[in-house]
Amino acid sequence: MANTNVKRVKTSDLELKDRLVAIQRVTKVTKGGRHFSFAAIVVVGDENGVVGYGLGKANEVTTAISKGIEDAKKNLVKVPILNGTLPHEQESKFGGARVFMKPAAAGTGVKAGGAMRAVFESVGVKNVLAKSKGSSNPHNLVKATVLALTEMRDAYTVAGLRGIPMSRVFKG
Repeated sequence: MANTNVKRVKTSDLELKDRLVAIQRVTKVTKGGRHFSFAAIVVVGDENGVVGYGLGKANEVTTAISKGIEDAKKNLVKVPILNGTLPHEQESKFGGARVFMKPAAAGTGVKAGGAMRAVFESVGVKNVLAKSKGSSNPHNLVKATVLALTEMRDAYTVAGLRGIPMSRVFKG
């Protein structure tokens, strides 16, 4: 199911911070022996509702990370954040990774596992309760978390889609 309300963001006017989620050493066995390379998954965000993820592969760790950052900057999306938390509960799935996230009261903090935590901190969510179910593969966890965040809608978006004033969104 394709999400039609995804808002792409331009990188030229943003102050992005990057976070390394995972790095893997990949081995290719050739006739001459083993050849090692690295794959890095990186999350970037402005900590104010914009987040993106990228994958970089190279023969050296630093090159793989920089390639991941460049890839992440090409895939930025805008996420609605209300008072440092999420607008509503959300579940999502990517591959074998399933994620569940719900808003939390102020002072709760980010209660989430490693790969999900990096995404929440990059997007600027301060209070959230999140659970990863199924696969713990960091690649799929990051993708499932970003997918869930892009599917979120705030009340203003809902009112605009329904063509009604804000005062009627929460009634009845």
